[in-house]
Amino acid sequence: MNTGRAILVVEDEPLIAMMLEDFLETLGHSIHASCDSVGDALAKAEEGGFDCAILDVNLKGEAVWPVAEKLREKGVPFIIATGGHVEPPPAAFAQAPMLEKPYTIDRITPVLERAVN
Repeated sequence: MNTGRAILVVEDEPLIAMMLEDFLETLGHSIHASCDSVGDALAKAEEGGFDCAILDVNLKGEAVWPVAEKLREKGVPFIIATGGHVEPPPAAFAQAPMLEKPYTIDRITPVLERAVN
């Protein structure tokens, strides 16, 4: 297992973002940045400098799909995070690994490995 990846966290709920960041750091990864809006996430995606992103599907009522598209264009792997009560992802992102909420530390590594390999 490769550790030490830089992760972009895109999550609009502060407590959930902090918990996910804590899990990732406990697993040996670093947080490149944490974004709570599509605009912030698009800016970070454009800058690059991270190995993978975890994208919450709904950011303050806005769909995350423009961020997923930007990451795909740049060749950066990403994970789609969902509470399970949302529409399926667009067909273009149907193959992206999914991480269901509530997050647990034991679910993160297998999904992250699927995303980056």
